[in-house]
Amino acid sequence: MADMKRITEIMENVRSLAIDYYQETGKPLGITGEMAEFEAARIMKLELCDARQAGYDARRAGKLGPQRIQIKGRRIMDDSKPGQRLGRIRLDHEWDSVMLVLLDERYHAMEIFEAERHEVKQALEKPGSRSRNERGALGVGKFKSIGRRVWTAVTGKA
Repeated sequence: MADMKRITEIMENVRSLAIDYYQETGKPLGITGEMAEFEAARIMKLELCDARQAGYDARRAGKLGPQRIQIKGRRIMDDSKPGQRLGRIRLDHEWDSVMLVLLDERYHAMEIFEAERHEVKQALEKPGSRSRNERGALGVGKFKSIGRRVWTAVTGKA
């Protein structure tokens, strides 16, 4: 089992380096996914899976057994363009729900949304959008509309 205190220290260092790198270069360091997984696990008390687990990133105990959760993240900045999309969601992999972690400019979680598989599947298969239908990409706004907010930094709960 990983030492969460040590992992937290490492992630704080990574967060700081990524912010410095962005300020110097204007380019993101590419840690949004890892930060989203870390924040979701920390806040929602999830058990992260091994790297490269096909279909899902974390597990939690559920009434009917373990639930498999795919975690997506987006860093929302003041100058972010509207219409941001989540990474690919593959319906041919095993997973039970998707969590979207919205991060602020400093890679801290602002909100977490969750949608069940049937909700995501219905949205992805809805006719009319090539990026949705062929690439499995939902917009942040669409995901928020089909899911439910399960946590917010303002209150520390849903």
